[in-house]
Amino acid sequence: MRVIIVEGSALGINLARTLIQTGSEVILIERNPNRAKELSETLDCTIINAEGTRPDILEKAEIENADAIVACTSHDQDNIIIGLIAKQFNVPEIIITTDDIQFMTVAKRLGFHHVVNSPQTTSNSIFHTLRGIDTIELSTMMRGDVRFISVIAGKKFAGTPLTEVRLPKKSIYIGIYRNSDFLLYTDNPTIEEGDEILITTRVEFIDKIYRGFKGDEEETDMP
Repeated sequence: MRVIIVEGSALGINLARTLIQTGSEVILIERNPNRAKELSETLDCTIINAEGTRPDILEKAEIENADAIVACTSHDQDNIIIGLIAKQFNVPEIIITTDDIQFMTVAKRLGFHHVVNSPQTTSNSIFHTLRGIDTIELSTMMRGDVRFISVIAGKKFAGTPLTEVRLPKKSIYIGIYRNSDFLLYTDNPTIEEGDEILITTRVEFIDKIYRGFKGDEEETDMP
């Protein structure tokens, strides 16, 4: 697997080390020259000292041949820009990190499937721990090819009861996030544009579900 990581943050470095250990080809782009020099001496991968939001630099990293790109800079806007460039090169897997929950929503509305908001996940876990609640992250419960995903409902779904939007076989709704509210699937909420819909499905149906919930799709059913 060929993976481009943009910026040598703590997350980027740890991910690079893990990927290198598993035999993946890693290209790490770091804008700080001193940091880039240090990483070139400690990591067994290609280090490019440049600005990762520039298309010519991503082309230098041979983005057209990448299996995945991880945008984990300290600026949410830059990560989204990198993701948009990667889309133009049809990179199969695009992972974006965000610190601001608002940019997480923006990224999802732009069609990015893999958006990681570490501060939210960590703060929620600590909050529940302080309240004496033992929570389990959904990601730790995944087995085999089962996945938990979220999609942003397009305009065409506004006013449609959730149960009327069909999913592929072996898939089921969990509920809807609407601003600060969570609406359970069993309550059969009516969809509003911009709702974040949580779904349990199989890996083979993920792309079909994302395509089906795009606002520009003509067909709502996903049998």
